[in-house]
Amino acid sequence: MNSDNGLLATQDIRLIVTGGGTGGHTYPALTTVNALRERLAHGGFSLEVLWVGADGSLEERVAGSNGIAFESVATGKIRRAKNPLKMVSPANVRDMTNVPRGVAQARSLISDFAPDVVLATGGYVAVPVGVAAKIARRPLVVHEQTVRLGLANKVLARTAARVAVSSPSTVDLLPEGSREFAVVTGNPVRPEIFTGRADRAVQALGFTGHDPDRPTVYVTGGAQGSKQINDTVGGLLPWLLARANVVHQCGPAHLEALRGAARGLPPGLGERYHVTDFVGPELPDVLALADVVVSRSGAGTIAELTALGKASVLIPLATSAGDEQRHNAEHLQETGAAAALVSEVGPDSLRQAAEPLLADPVRRARMAERAREHGRPDAADRLVDVVLSAARD
Repeated sequence: MNSDNGLLATQDIRLIVTGGGTGGHTYPALTTVNALRERLAHGGFSLEVLWVGADGSLEERVAGSNGIAFESVATGKIRRAKNPLKMVSPANVRDMTNVPRGVAQARSLISDFAPDVVLATGGYVAVPVGVAAKIARRPLVVHEQTVRLGLANKVLARTAARVAVSSPSTVDLLPEGSREFAVVTGNPVRPEIFTGRADRAVQALGFTGHDPDRPTVYVTGGAQGSKQINDTVGGLLPWLLARANVVHQCGPAHLEALRGAARGLPPGLGERYHVTDFVGPELPDVLALADVVVSRSGAGTIAELTALGKASVLIPLATSAGDEQRHNAEHLQETGAAAALVSEVGPDSLRQAAEPLLADPVRRARMAERAREHGRPDAADRLVDVVLSAARD
């Protein structure tokens, strides 16, 4: 949905955005802020933004690097445990005393800034700001990135004017009184992700051994890499390279070990293996080149893979909050939109998941199409509609 099809801007907007702690909460917020600013500018209006987050946090760095004013508030973190009694720990009790202080600080910021609307994208810092928005009678929009509700958003959904979710199945998980205010928007993804070109990827990577007659597998464990994914792929390299090109983003701590393993590959295989510590601005091009992606299953990754329509083998991070990555992966696997390694992770299980995709282009294309059915490339514009609607009420 572009600005011509969404709600028209009719006024200047003052927005407080809150959420962070991880990229999964932070980058959808940034993408939405940029899309809202573009929508308003298209109508001849302006956006003034204040980002409220935790001191020394990722969201503070992201706001600063994007020219967005930032203020910090105190926040408390709940350390989860399967046994509820263990959650009543000294650390949890100590941190939760920060919440009232954070609410008071956020209330003061809201009073001074006088926002037309507050957007909360999750993370513990969103709770005091969202509660303060309710006290100050400012409309609150809550956005949930995952299939399941995060703990902070579960609290805030009860007080929100609108709840935006990324999956229709999330609506039934909302508190009953919040469901009538729920809107399925999808999870905003960076617009540059749609600009990739496969031919540029080969050049940008310096991947001189790339064979255009074979499919390409892109392996990533995130910016720092994943030892689990690296070891799994490393144990399957000769088999993989006999069937595909492999671009492996492994993280800086694992680069030398994988380069050493590559030097031991049989002749004729190593040329099709490109290992790198980090993929930066060329990521859209690398994704355009990839026929199959092997990765974690965080909300941001899922949003990008489905928006682009990519076949994938997902390896959930077992320690993700609320086991959200496993739920994300299983949600896609159930409809044939991805393969997921959720019970056993190793070279053999990866081979079983990847083999039909690499051997059968039709099967690969079918999975990509089913992934695309879950994707919402216009999610940022949909969420902008929700924010504008709440601001007008």
